[in-house]
Amino acid sequence: MKVLLVDDEKHVRDAIRLLVNWKQYGIDTILEASDGEAATALVSSEHPEIIMTDMMMPIMNGVKLLEWLHRHAPDAKTIVISGHDDFSLLRHTVKYGGTDYILKPIDPDQLNEALDKAIQTWLKDEEQRHANRELNIEVNQFKPIYWDKLLSALITEPGTYEPVADQLERELHLSRSVATCRVAILSLDTMEASIKNKFSQNIDLLLFSLINICNEFLVPHKRGYAFRHLHNSNEIVLFLWSAPSMAEELLATINDGIRTALHARVDFGIGSSHNFPSQLKLSYQEARDALRQRNLTTKETWIHTNWLPSKGSQQTLTFHQFEEQIHLALRSGNVEQIQDIVQIWIDAIKSSDVITPAQLEHWWGEYRVMMRRWIQQLIPDSREEDIQPLLLEDNAASIITLDEKGILSLSLWQQELTRSLIQVSKLHLESQHKDNNVIFEIASFLEKHYHEDISLADIASRFYLSREYISRKFKQEFSVNLSDYLGQIRMSKAKVLLCNPNLRISQVAEMVGYQDEKYFSKVFKKMSGMTPGEYRKTANSI
Repeated sequence: MKVLLVDDEKHVRDAIRLLVNWKQYGIDTILEASDGEAATALVSSEHPEIIMTDMMMPIMNGVKLLEWLHRHAPDAKTIVISGHDDFSLLRHTVKYGGTDYILKPIDPDQLNEALDKAIQTWLKDEEQRHANRELNIEVNQFKPIYWDKLLSALITEPGTYEPVADQLERELHLSRSVATCRVAILSLDTMEASIKNKFSQNIDLLLFSLINICNEFLVPHKRGYAFRHLHNSNEIVLFLWSAPSMAEELLATINDGIRTALHARVDFGIGSSHNFPSQLKLSYQEARDALRQRNLTTKETWIHTNWLPSKGSQQTLTFHQFEEQIHLALRSGNVEQIQDIVQIWIDAIKSSDVITPAQLEHWWGEYRVMMRRWIQQLIPDSREEDIQPLLLEDNAASIITLDEKGILSLSLWQQELTRSLIQVSKLHLESQHKDNNVIFEIASFLEKHYHEDISLADIASRFYLSREYISRKFKQEFSVNLSDYLGQIRMSKAKVLLCNPNLRISQVAEMVGYQDEKYFSKVFKKMSGMTPGEYRKTANSI
Protein backbone atom coordinates (compact mmCIF):
# COMPACT_ATOMS: atom_id res chain seq x y z
CA MET A 1 0.00 0.00 0.00
CA LYS A 2 1.22 3.51 -0.86
CA VAL A 3 0.75 6.86 0.90
CA LEU A 4 1.41 10.33 -0.54
CA LEU A 5 2.41 13.25 1.73
CA VAL A 6 1.63 16.66 0.20
CA ASP A 7 2.94 19.77 2.00
CA ASP A 8 5.11 22.70 0.91
CA GLU A 9 7.04 22.51 4.20
CA LYS A 10 9.55 19.66 4.26
CA HIS A 11 9.79 19.62 8.05
CA VAL A 12 6.03 18.84 8.21
CA ARG A 13 6.46 15.92 5.82
CA ASP A 14 9.43 14.70 7.88
CA ALA A 15 7.36 14.96 11.08
CA ILE A 16 4.56 12.89 9.58
CA ARG A 17 7.07 10.22 8.54
CA LEU A 18 8.29 9.98 12.14
CA LEU A 19 4.87 9.97 13.82
CA VAL A 20 3.55 6.85 12.09
CA ASN A 21 4.63 3.21 12.26
CA TRP A 22 4.01 2.64 8.55
CA LYS A 23 4.78 -1.09 8.54
CA GLN A 24 2.09 -1.60 11.17
CA TYR A 25 -0.48 -0.38 8.63
CA GLY A 26 0.95 -2.36 5.73
CA ILE A 27 2.35 0.74 3.98
CA ASP A 28 5.58 0.01 2.14
CA THR A 29 5.89 3.12 -0.04
CA ILE A 30 5.87 6.76 1.14
CA LEU A 31 5.73 9.39 -1.62
CA GLU A 32 6.16 13.14 -1.19
CA ALA A 33 5.07 16.24 -3.08
CA SER A 34 5.56 19.92 -2.22
CA ASP A 35 2.41 21.21 -3.94
CA GLY A 36 -0.82 20.05 -5.53
CA GLU A 37 0.51 20.01 -9.08
CA ALA A 38 3.38 17.70 -8.18
CA ALA A 39 0.90 15.57 -6.26
CA THR A 40 -1.38 15.10 -9.29
CA ALA A 41 1.58 13.81 -11.30
CA LEU A 42 2.46 11.27 -8.59
CA VAL A 43 -1.15 10.17 -8.19
CA SER A 44 -1.41 9.58 -11.95
CA SER A 45 1.76 7.49 -12.07
CA GLU A 46 1.87 5.78 -8.65
CA HIS A 47 -1.83 5.51 -7.69
CA PRO A 48 -1.41 5.84 -3.90
CA GLU A 49 -4.27 4.54 -1.79
CA ILE A 50 -3.91 7.20 0.97
CA ILE A 51 -3.18 10.91 0.46
CA MET A 52 -2.34 13.33 3.29
CA THR A 53 -2.41 16.94 2.14
CA ASP A 54 -2.04 20.48 3.42
CA MET A 55 -4.58 23.09 2.25
CA MET A 56 -2.42 26.19 1.80
CA MET A 57 0.30 25.47 -0.81
CA PRO A 58 1.78 27.28 -3.84
CA ILE A 59 0.97 26.50 -7.50
CA MET A 60 -2.03 24.25 -6.70
CA ASN A 61 -3.47 24.44 -3.20
CA GLY A 62 -5.26 21.72 -1.26
CA VAL A 63 -8.70 22.94 -2.25
CA LYS A 64 -7.96 22.47 -5.95
CA LEU A 65 -6.15 19.20 -5.26
CA LEU A 66 -9.21 17.77 -3.48
CA GLU A 67 -11.39 18.68 -6.45
CA TRP A 68 -8.90 17.04 -8.83
CA LEU A 69 -8.72 13.89 -6.72
CA HIS A 70 -12.52 13.70 -6.57
CA ARG A 71 -12.60 13.54 -10.37
CA HIS A 72 -9.45 11.59 -11.20
CA ALA A 73 -8.73 9.38 -8.15
CA PRO A 74 -12.12 8.81 -6.46
CA ASP A 75 -10.99 5.55 -4.85
CA ALA A 76 -8.12 7.15 -2.92
CA LYS A 77 -8.77 8.22 0.67
CA THR A 78 -7.71 11.75 1.62
CA ILE A 79 -6.73 13.15 5.02
CA VAL A 80 -6.34 16.93 5.30
CA ILE A 81 -3.65 18.24 7.67
CA SER A 82 -4.03 22.01 7.93
CA GLY A 83 -2.93 24.89 10.11
CA HIS A 84 -6.21 26.70 9.50
CA ASP A 85 -9.30 26.09 11.64
CA ASP A 86 -11.56 27.30 8.86
CA PHE A 87 -15.08 25.86 8.53
CA SER A 88 -15.20 26.51 4.78
CA LEU A 89 -12.07 24.38 4.35
CA LEU A 90 -13.60 21.62 6.47
CA ARG A 91 -16.81 21.72 4.45
CA HIS A 92 -14.78 21.55 1.23
CA THR A 93 -12.94 18.53 2.60
CA VAL A 94 -16.19 16.74 3.36
CA LYS A 95 -17.73 17.73 0.02
CA TYR A 96 -14.89 16.21 -1.96
CA GLY A 97 -14.55 12.97 -0.03
CA GLY A 98 -11.94 13.73 2.62
CA THR A 99 -12.06 11.24 5.49
CA ASP A 100 -10.58 13.50 8.20
CA TYR A 101 -9.46 17.08 8.89
CA ILE A 102 -6.52 17.35 11.34
CA LEU A 103 -5.17 20.64 12.68
CA LYS A 104 -1.51 21.51 13.11
CA PRO A 105 0.47 21.07 15.30
CA ILE A 106 -0.14 17.41 14.58
CA ASP A 107 -1.33 15.19 17.41
CA PRO A 108 0.25 11.71 16.91
CA ASP A 109 -2.82 9.87 18.22
CA GLN A 110 -5.18 11.80 15.93
CA LEU A 111 -2.91 11.18 12.96
CA ASN A 112 -2.69 7.44 13.56
CA GLU A 113 -6.41 7.18 14.23
CA ALA A 114 -7.21 9.05 11.02
CA LEU A 115 -4.80 6.87 9.02
CA ASP A 116 -6.26 3.66 10.41
CA LYS A 117 -9.79 4.85 9.61
CA ALA A 118 -8.81 5.81 6.05
CA ILE A 119 -7.13 2.44 5.45
CA GLN A 120 -10.09 0.49 6.81
CA THR A 121 -12.45 2.51 4.63
CA TRP A 122 -10.29 1.90 1.58
CA LEU A 123 -10.11 -1.85 2.27
CA LYS A 124 -13.87 -2.05 2.70
CA ASP A 125 -14.43 -0.13 -0.54
CA GLU A 126 -11.88 -2.30 -2.34
CA GLU A 127 -13.71 -5.42 -1.21
CA GLN A 128 -16.92 -3.99 -2.63
CA ARG A 129 -15.17 -3.01 -5.87
CA HIS A 130 -13.85 -6.54 -6.20
CA ALA A 131 -17.35 -7.96 -5.67
CA ASN A 132 -18.71 -5.57 -8.27
CA ARG A 133 -16.07 -6.61 -10.78
CA GLU A 134 -16.95 -10.27 -10.26
CA LEU A 135 -20.64 -9.48 -10.65
CA ASN A 136 -19.99 -7.54 -13.85
CA ILE A 137 -18.13 -10.51 -15.30
CA GLU A 138 -21.13 -12.74 -14.62
CA VAL A 139 -23.56 -10.19 -16.04
CA ASN A 140 -21.55 -9.82 -19.23
CA GLN A 141 -21.16 -13.56 -19.59
CA PHE A 142 -24.80 -14.59 -19.22
CA LYS A 143 -26.70 -11.45 -20.30
CA PRO A 144 -29.52 -12.28 -17.86
CA ILE A 145 -31.09 -8.86 -17.65
CA TYR A 146 -31.46 -8.55 -21.40
CA TRP A 147 -33.09 -11.96 -21.84
CA ASP A 148 -35.28 -11.50 -18.75
CA LYS A 149 -36.66 -8.26 -20.17
CA LEU A 150 -37.15 -9.57 -23.70
CA LEU A 151 -38.80 -12.88 -22.79
CA SER A 152 -40.94 -11.38 -20.01
CA ALA A 153 -42.34 -8.95 -22.56
CA LEU A 154 -43.29 -11.82 -24.89
CA ILE A 155 -45.79 -13.11 -22.32
CA THR A 156 -47.90 -9.96 -22.39
CA GLU A 157 -46.86 -8.43 -25.72
CA PRO A 158 -46.56 -11.10 -28.46
CA GLY A 159 -45.89 -8.35 -31.01
CA THR A 160 -42.40 -7.91 -29.60
CA TYR A 161 -41.39 -11.30 -31.05
CA GLU A 162 -40.90 -10.47 -34.72
CA PRO A 163 -38.16 -7.81 -34.30
CA VAL A 164 -36.03 -10.25 -32.25
CA ALA A 165 -36.99 -13.53 -33.91
CA ASP A 166 -33.66 -13.93 -35.73
CA GLN A 167 -31.69 -13.25 -32.54
CA LEU A 168 -33.80 -15.75 -30.57
CA GLU A 169 -33.14 -18.40 -33.21
CA ARG A 170 -29.43 -17.62 -33.32
CA GLU A 171 -28.74 -17.46 -29.57
CA LEU A 172 -31.53 -19.49 -27.89
CA HIS A 173 -32.25 -21.93 -30.76
CA LEU A 174 -35.89 -20.83 -30.82
CA SER A 175 -36.65 -21.58 -34.46
CA ARG A 176 -39.08 -19.48 -36.47
CA SER A 177 -40.83 -22.77 -37.31
CA VAL A 178 -41.96 -23.23 -33.67
CA ALA A 179 -45.76 -22.98 -33.71
CA THR A 180 -46.70 -24.01 -30.16
CA CYS A 181 -45.18 -23.65 -26.73
CA ARG A 182 -45.86 -24.57 -23.12
CA VAL A 183 -45.05 -22.30 -20.20
CA ALA A 184 -43.86 -23.61 -16.83
CA ILE A 185 -43.28 -21.63 -13.63
CA LEU A 186 -40.95 -22.24 -10.71
CA SER A 187 -41.96 -19.92 -7.84
CA LEU A 188 -39.86 -19.03 -4.81
CA ASP A 189 -42.94 -18.06 -2.80
CA THR A 190 -43.31 -21.60 -1.50
CA MET A 191 -40.21 -23.75 -1.42
CA GLU A 192 -38.62 -26.19 0.98
CA ALA A 193 -37.49 -24.51 4.19
CA SER A 194 -33.96 -25.93 3.80
CA ILE A 195 -33.27 -24.20 0.49
CA LYS A 196 -34.91 -20.94 1.64
CA ASN A 197 -32.76 -20.81 4.76
CA LYS A 198 -29.58 -21.58 2.85
CA PHE A 199 -30.07 -18.61 0.52
CA SER A 200 -31.99 -16.32 2.90
CA GLN A 201 -29.34 -13.59 2.60
CA ASN A 202 -28.92 -13.85 -1.16
CA ILE A 203 -32.11 -14.65 -3.07
CA ASP A 204 -30.54 -13.39 -6.30
CA LEU A 205 -27.90 -16.11 -6.05
CA LEU A 206 -30.64 -18.72 -5.57
CA LEU A 207 -32.49 -17.49 -8.67
CA PHE A 208 -29.24 -17.43 -10.63
CA SER A 209 -28.44 -21.01 -9.59
CA LEU A 210 -31.90 -22.35 -10.39
CA ILE A 211 -31.99 -20.67 -13.82
CA ASN A 212 -28.57 -22.09 -14.70
CA ILE A 213 -29.61 -25.61 -13.68
CA CYS A 214 -32.78 -25.38 -15.75
CA ASN A 215 -30.92 -24.13 -18.81
CA GLU A 216 -28.33 -26.90 -18.53
CA PHE A 217 -31.16 -29.28 -19.47
CA LEU A 218 -32.92 -26.97 -21.92
CA VAL A 219 -30.42 -25.02 -24.02
CA PRO A 220 -27.95 -27.71 -25.23
CA HIS A 221 -30.82 -29.84 -26.52
CA LYS A 222 -32.78 -26.87 -27.93
CA ARG A 223 -35.77 -27.74 -25.76
CA GLY A 224 -36.49 -24.30 -24.31
CA TYR A 225 -35.15 -21.54 -22.10
CA ALA A 226 -35.53 -20.45 -18.43
CA PHE A 227 -35.44 -16.82 -17.27
CA ARG A 228 -36.41 -14.54 -14.41
CA HIS A 229 -39.85 -13.01 -14.80
CA LEU A 230 -39.39 -9.25 -14.46
CA HIS A 231 -43.04 -8.68 -13.55
CA ASN A 232 -42.80 -11.12 -10.63
CA SER A 233 -39.27 -11.21 -9.22
CA ASN A 234 -39.90 -14.46 -7.32
CA GLU A 235 -40.78 -16.42 -10.47
CA ILE A 236 -38.62 -18.34 -12.90
CA VAL A 237 -40.44 -18.92 -16.19
CA LEU A 238 -39.61 -21.71 -18.63
CA PHE A 239 -40.59 -21.63 -22.31
CA LEU A 240 -40.78 -25.26 -23.51
CA TRP A 241 -41.08 -25.45 -27.31
CA SER A 242 -39.69 -28.89 -28.08
CA ALA A 243 -41.87 -32.03 -27.69
CA PRO A 244 -44.70 -30.40 -25.65
CA SER A 245 -46.20 -33.77 -24.76
CA MET A 246 -42.97 -34.72 -22.95
CA ALA A 247 -42.76 -31.46 -20.95
CA GLU A 248 -43.79 -33.02 -17.61
CA GLU A 249 -41.04 -35.65 -17.92
CA LEU A 250 -38.53 -32.94 -18.80
CA LEU A 251 -39.48 -30.90 -15.72
CA ALA A 252 -39.10 -34.00 -13.55
CA THR A 253 -35.59 -34.48 -14.94
CA ILE A 254 -34.75 -30.82 -14.22
CA ASN A 255 -36.07 -31.29 -10.67
CA ASP A 256 -33.73 -34.24 -10.22
CA GLY A 257 -30.88 -31.96 -11.29
CA ILE A 258 -31.94 -29.32 -8.75
CA ARG A 259 -32.11 -32.03 -6.09
CA THR A 260 -28.56 -33.14 -6.92
CA ALA A 261 -27.14 -29.60 -6.92
CA LEU A 262 -29.09 -27.95 -4.09
CA HIS A 263 -30.34 -30.97 -2.09
CA ALA A 264 -33.97 -29.86 -2.42
CA ARG A 265 -36.82 -30.17 -4.89
CA VAL A 266 -39.12 -27.42 -6.18
CA ASP A 267 -42.71 -27.22 -7.41
CA PHE A 268 -43.40 -26.50 -11.07
CA GLY A 269 -46.70 -25.30 -12.49
CA ILE A 270 -47.18 -25.96 -16.21
CA GLY A 271 -49.77 -24.72 -18.69
CA SER A 272 -51.18 -26.41 -21.77
CA SER A 273 -49.68 -26.19 -25.24
CA HIS A 274 -50.81 -23.01 -27.03
CA ASN A 275 -49.92 -21.06 -30.14
CA PHE A 276 -46.57 -19.30 -30.06
CA PRO A 277 -46.17 -16.44 -29.38
CA SER A 278 -49.75 -15.19 -29.49
CA GLN A 279 -51.06 -17.39 -26.63
CA LEU A 280 -48.06 -17.46 -24.30
CA LYS A 281 -50.04 -15.45 -21.76
CA LEU A 282 -52.77 -18.09 -21.66
CA SER A 283 -50.31 -20.90 -21.00
CA TYR A 284 -48.52 -18.74 -18.39
CA GLN A 285 -51.78 -18.07 -16.53
CA GLU A 286 -52.62 -21.77 -16.52
CA ALA A 287 -49.20 -22.54 -15.02
CA ARG A 288 -49.65 -19.86 -12.38
CA ASP A 289 -53.13 -21.12 -11.48
CA ALA A 290 -51.76 -24.66 -11.21
CA LEU A 291 -49.25 -23.49 -8.57
CA ARG A 292 -51.71 -21.32 -6.68
CA GLN A 293 -54.38 -24.03 -6.53
CA ARG A 294 -52.18 -27.00 -5.59
CA ASN A 295 -52.91 -28.77 -2.32
CA LEU A 296 -50.18 -28.08 0.23
CA THR A 297 -51.37 -30.71 2.74
CA THR A 298 -50.11 -33.65 0.65
CA LYS A 299 -47.30 -34.24 -1.81
CA GLU A 300 -48.35 -36.46 -4.70
CA THR A 301 -46.33 -34.68 -7.38
CA TRP A 302 -43.87 -31.82 -7.90
CA ILE A 303 -45.27 -31.06 -11.38
CA HIS A 304 -48.67 -29.38 -11.32
CA THR A 305 -50.90 -28.97 -14.35
CA ASN A 306 -53.81 -26.57 -14.61
CA TRP A 307 -56.29 -27.75 -11.97
CA LEU A 308 -59.56 -26.19 -10.87
CA PRO A 309 -60.76 -27.26 -7.40
CA SER A 310 -64.11 -28.98 -7.21
CA LYS A 311 -66.92 -27.44 -5.19
CA GLY A 312 -66.43 -30.04 -2.51
CA SER A 313 -62.87 -28.96 -1.88
CA GLN A 314 -63.61 -25.23 -1.56
CA GLN A 315 -62.90 -24.01 1.94
CA THR A 316 -65.36 -21.92 3.94
CA LEU A 317 -62.88 -21.20 6.73
CA THR A 318 -62.09 -17.48 7.11
CA PHE A 319 -59.93 -15.51 9.48
CA HIS A 320 -62.90 -13.25 10.25
CA GLN A 321 -64.55 -16.13 12.14
CA PHE A 322 -61.93 -15.68 14.86
CA GLU A 323 -61.86 -11.88 14.92
CA GLU A 324 -63.84 -11.36 18.13
CA GLN A 325 -61.86 -13.97 20.09
CA ILE A 326 -58.55 -12.53 18.96
CA HIS A 327 -59.71 -8.99 19.73
CA LEU A 328 -60.65 -9.98 23.28
CA ALA A 329 -57.31 -11.72 23.78
CA LEU A 330 -55.51 -8.57 22.64
CA ARG A 331 -57.45 -6.42 25.10
CA SER A 332 -56.76 -8.84 27.93
CA GLY A 333 -53.01 -8.43 27.67
CA ASN A 334 -52.68 -12.10 28.61
CA VAL A 335 -49.97 -13.94 26.68
CA GLU A 336 -51.49 -17.37 27.29
CA GLN A 337 -54.88 -16.29 25.94
CA ILE A 338 -53.21 -14.96 22.78
CA GLN A 339 -51.24 -18.19 22.35
CA ASP A 340 -54.40 -20.26 22.85
CA ILE A 341 -56.48 -18.42 20.23
CA VAL A 342 -53.66 -18.58 17.70
CA GLN A 343 -53.42 -22.31 18.34
CA ILE A 344 -57.19 -22.67 17.76
CA TRP A 345 -56.83 -20.84 14.43
CA ILE A 346 -53.88 -23.02 13.35
CA ASP A 347 -55.74 -26.19 14.36
CA ALA A 348 -58.72 -25.08 12.26
CA ILE A 349 -56.44 -24.69 9.24
CA LYS A 350 -54.80 -28.06 9.83
CA SER A 351 -58.20 -29.77 9.87
CA SER A 352 -58.84 -28.71 6.27
CA ASP A 353 -58.41 -31.40 3.63
CA VAL A 354 -57.22 -28.88 1.07
CA ILE A 355 -55.04 -25.84 1.65
CA THR A 356 -53.80 -23.94 -1.39
CA PRO A 357 -51.35 -21.04 -1.73
CA ALA A 358 -54.29 -18.93 -2.93
CA GLN A 359 -56.16 -19.66 0.30
CA LEU A 360 -53.14 -18.84 2.44
CA GLU A 361 -52.75 -15.57 0.57
CA HIS A 362 -56.42 -14.76 1.20
CA TRP A 363 -56.15 -15.56 4.92
CA TRP A 364 -53.00 -13.50 5.20
CA GLY A 365 -54.77 -10.56 3.54
CA GLU A 366 -57.66 -10.87 6.00
CA TYR A 367 -55.23 -10.86 8.90
CA ARG A 368 -53.47 -7.69 7.73
CA VAL A 369 -56.77 -5.83 7.28
CA MET A 370 -57.98 -6.82 10.74
CA MET A 371 -54.60 -6.11 12.33
CA ARG A 372 -54.59 -2.57 10.95
CA ARG A 373 -58.11 -2.02 12.34
CA TRP A 374 -57.14 -3.44 15.74
CA ILE A 375 -54.07 -1.23 15.96
CA GLN A 376 -56.08 1.88 15.13
CA GLN A 377 -58.62 0.96 17.83
CA LEU A 378 -56.23 -0.18 20.55
CA ILE A 379 -53.32 2.18 19.90
CA PRO A 380 -55.00 5.33 18.56
CA ASP A 381 -51.83 7.46 18.66
CA SER A 382 -49.72 4.98 16.67
CA ARG A 383 -47.85 6.24 13.61
CA GLU A 384 -47.73 4.54 10.23
CA GLU A 385 -44.05 3.68 10.67
CA ASP A 386 -44.97 1.90 13.91
CA ILE A 387 -47.85 0.01 12.31
CA GLN A 388 -45.97 -1.43 9.33
CA PRO A 389 -43.70 -3.88 11.26
CA LEU A 390 -46.72 -5.20 13.16
CA LEU A 391 -48.53 -6.09 9.92
CA LEU A 392 -45.72 -8.52 9.03
CA GLU A 393 -45.97 -7.49 5.37
CA ASP A 394 -42.22 -7.98 4.86
CA ASN A 395 -42.49 -11.55 6.20
CA ALA A 396 -45.57 -12.56 4.22
CA ALA A 397 -43.69 -14.56 1.59
CA SER A 398 -41.70 -16.53 4.18
CA ILE A 399 -44.77 -17.48 6.23
CA ILE A 400 -45.82 -20.14 3.68
CA THR A 401 -43.08 -22.67 4.30
CA LEU A 402 -42.70 -26.26 3.17
CA ASP A 403 -40.88 -29.04 4.93
CA GLU A 404 -38.31 -31.30 3.26
CA LYS A 405 -41.16 -33.36 1.77
CA GLY A 406 -42.78 -30.29 0.20
CA ILE A 407 -45.76 -30.33 2.61
CA LEU A 408 -47.03 -27.15 4.27
CA SER A 409 -45.55 -26.30 7.67
CA LEU A 410 -47.53 -23.72 9.63
CA SER A 411 -45.14 -23.44 12.57
CA LEU A 412 -43.43 -20.27 11.34
CA TRP A 413 -46.75 -18.58 10.63
CA GLN A 414 -47.94 -19.52 14.11
CA GLN A 415 -44.79 -18.05 15.69
CA GLU A 416 -45.03 -14.80 13.72
CA LEU A 417 -48.76 -14.37 14.41
CA THR A 418 -48.25 -14.97 18.12
CA ARG A 419 -45.30 -12.59 18.35
CA SER A 420 -47.09 -9.86 16.43
CA LEU A 421 -50.30 -10.13 18.46
CA ILE A 422 -48.40 -10.11 21.76
CA GLN A 423 -46.56 -6.98 20.65
CA VAL A 424 -49.84 -5.23 19.77
CA SER A 425 -51.31 -6.22 23.13
CA LYS A 426 -48.26 -4.88 24.92
CA LEU A 427 -48.44 -1.58 23.06
CA HIS A 428 -52.14 -1.37 23.90
CA LEU A 429 -51.44 -1.70 27.63
CA GLU A 430 -48.67 0.88 27.40
CA SER A 431 -50.90 3.34 25.55
CA GLN A 432 -53.49 3.11 28.35
CA HIS A 433 -50.98 4.55 30.79
CA LYS A 434 -49.52 7.25 28.57
CA ASP A 435 -52.08 9.95 29.34
CA ASN A 436 -51.30 9.77 33.06
CA ASN A 437 -47.59 9.31 32.76
CA VAL A 438 -45.59 12.50 32.93
CA ILE A 439 -42.59 10.85 31.27
CA PHE A 440 -44.63 10.20 28.15
CA GLU A 441 -45.83 13.79 28.32
CA ILE A 442 -42.19 14.85 28.25
CA ALA A 443 -41.53 12.54 25.32
CA SER A 444 -44.51 14.05 23.51
CA PHE A 445 -43.19 17.55 24.24
CA LEU A 446 -39.81 16.59 22.74
CA GLU A 447 -41.53 15.23 19.65
CA LYS A 448 -43.27 18.57 19.10
CA HIS A 449 -40.46 20.95 20.09
CA TYR A 450 -37.36 19.10 18.86
CA HIS A 451 -36.34 22.11 16.73
CA GLU A 452 -36.05 24.37 19.76
CA ASP A 453 -33.10 24.84 22.12
CA ILE A 454 -34.18 22.41 24.85
CA SER A 455 -32.19 21.51 27.97
CA LEU A 456 -32.89 19.18 30.87
CA ALA A 457 -33.23 22.24 33.12
CA ASP A 458 -35.93 23.62 30.82
CA ILE A 459 -37.84 20.35 30.97
CA ALA A 460 -37.56 20.19 34.77
CA SER A 461 -38.87 23.73 35.09
CA ARG A 462 -41.76 23.18 32.70
CA PHE A 463 -42.97 19.95 34.34
CA TYR A 464 -42.12 20.90 37.96
CA LEU A 465 -39.85 17.91 38.47
CA SER A 466 -36.21 17.55 39.46
CA ARG A 467 -33.67 16.90 36.75
CA GLU A 468 -32.47 13.78 38.55
CA TYR A 469 -35.98 12.31 38.66
CA ILE A 470 -36.60 13.02 34.97
CA SER A 471 -33.27 11.50 33.96
CA ARG A 472 -33.82 8.36 36.02
CA LYS A 473 -37.44 7.75 34.98
CA PHE A 474 -36.85 8.62 31.33
CA LYS A 475 -33.99 6.09 31.14
CA GLN A 476 -36.17 3.43 32.80
CA GLU A 477 -39.06 4.00 30.39
CA PHE A 478 -37.21 4.42 27.08
CA SER A 479 -33.84 2.71 27.76
CA VAL A 480 -32.01 5.87 26.62
CA ASN A 481 -31.32 9.16 28.35
CA LEU A 482 -33.33 12.25 27.46
CA SER A 483 -30.63 13.93 25.39
CA ASP A 484 -30.09 10.81 23.27
CA TYR A 485 -33.85 10.47 22.78
CA LEU A 486 -34.02 14.09 21.59
CA GLY A 487 -31.02 13.46 19.38
CA GLN A 488 -32.71 10.44 17.79
CA ILE A 489 -35.79 12.54 17.00
CA ARG A 490 -33.66 15.27 15.48
CA MET A 491 -31.60 12.85 13.41
CA SER A 492 -34.78 11.15 12.16
CA LYS A 493 -36.18 14.50 11.05
CA ALA A 494 -32.81 15.49 9.57
CA LYS A 495 -32.70 12.37 7.41
CA VAL A 496 -36.04 13.30 5.89
CA LEU A 497 -34.95 16.88 5.25
CA LEU A 498 -31.62 15.79 3.74
CA CYS A 499 -33.55 14.07 0.95
CA ASN A 500 -34.46 17.57 -0.29
CA PRO A 501 -31.47 18.62 -2.45
CA ASN A 502 -32.58 22.26 -2.29
CA LEU A 503 -31.86 22.54 1.44
CA ARG A 504 -28.31 23.27 2.52
CA ILE A 505 -26.94 21.15 5.32
CA SER A 506 -26.66 24.29 7.48
CA GLN A 507 -30.39 24.91 6.92
CA VAL A 508 -31.23 21.32 7.86
CA ALA A 509 -29.16 21.70 11.03
CA GLU A 510 -31.09 24.83 12.07
CA MET A 511 -34.45 23.23 11.26
CA VAL A 512 -33.79 20.36 13.68
CA GLY A 513 -32.40 22.48 16.51
CA TYR A 514 -28.66 22.85 15.82
CA GLN A 515 -27.21 26.32 15.29
CA ASP A 516 -23.71 24.95 14.73
CA GLU A 517 -23.50 22.96 11.46
CA LYS A 518 -20.15 21.45 12.47
CA TYR A 519 -21.60 20.09 15.71
CA PHE A 520 -24.68 18.85 13.85
CA SER A 521 -22.49 16.95 11.39
CA LYS A 522 -20.49 15.44 14.26
CA VAL A 523 -23.64 14.24 16.05
CA PHE A 524 -25.19 12.99 12.79
CA LYS A 525 -22.11 10.95 11.95
CA LYS A 526 -21.92 9.51 15.45
CA MET A 527 -25.55 8.36 15.36
CA SER A 528 -25.78 7.39 11.67
CA GLY A 529 -22.28 6.20 10.82
CA MET A 530 -21.93 8.72 8.00
CA THR A 531 -21.83 12.46 7.47
CA PRO A 532 -24.96 14.37 6.37
CA GLY A 533 -23.41 14.79 2.94
CA GLU A 534 -22.70 11.07 2.61
CA TYR A 535 -26.23 10.23 3.76
CA ARG A 536 -27.69 12.66 1.24
CA LYS A 537 -25.78 10.94 -1.59
CA THR A 538 -26.95 7.52 -0.40
CA ALA A 539 -30.58 8.66 -0.06
CA ASN A 540 -30.55 10.27 -3.49
CA SER A 541 -29.08 7.16 -5.10
CA ILE A 542 -31.80 5.05 -3.50
